[in-house]
Amino acid sequence: MLVHLFVPCFIDQLYPTVAFNMVKVLEKAGCAVHYNPKQTCCGQPAFNAGFWGESKEVCTKFLNDFEGAEYIVAPSASCVGFVRNFYAKIFDNSAHLQQAKKISEKVFELSEFLIQVLQVDDLGASFAGKVTYHDSCAGLRECHIKTEPRQLLSKVAGLELIEMNDVETCCGFGGTFAVKFEPISIAMGEQKITNAQATQADYLVSTDMSCLMHIDGCLKNHHSNMKVLHLADILASGY
Repeated sequence: MLVHLFVPCFIDQLYPTVAFNMVKVLEKAGCAVHYNPKQTCCGQPAFNAGFWGESKEVCTKFLNDFEGAEYIVAPSASCVGFVRNFYAKIFDNSAHLQQAKKISEKVFELSEFLIQVLQVDDLGASFAGKVTYHDSCAGLRECHIKTEPRQLLSKVAGLELIEMNDVETCCGFGGTFAVKFEPISIAMGEQKITNAQATQADYLVSTDMSCLMHIDGCLKNHHSNMKVLHLADILASGY
């Protein structure tokens, strides 16, 4: 199965290891992975900031970059949720509407692709440590991902998953929300790390590096020893 890789902006610039680990996981699952080096952004940052015209230009490029792809997989429920839920709105009453609808059906977050499409949950990974999981808002509410990451983590040898309280509560990042409403964002982040640290887990894991970036900042501000890892980092470990 040929899979087209979409690497979000912040992962490309700040956390490239996540993308490399996703390639390892997909290849371990039996996929051939294609990466288009001309790809850029899904258009979400400009859209959320109110620059719909500029966002549409970026979204049009996304459509062209992934034209003909049967499956598009990304290590970000946020980007996947944006393409899946907003492209039809952005391209409403335009010549690209049908193309946008088709591509929104072909884009998947990593865990849902593994479970729902490939029907694979055991990748032979091993990871020694206690882990707690954070449900990102985009993963939970836009992509309806809940059981998939947990099913994958349950098959990782040596890993102990401990659920935190209020696991479905937002971490406070929300993209530009963290910039525009910094005090609220920080308070929400501190509530999240309080619940995470109460589990006594060594690592906090999620499908979204954007959430983890925010949570990691809160953890470091409190001089915590807890580390954050993307789901792909866990699934790529041990082989």
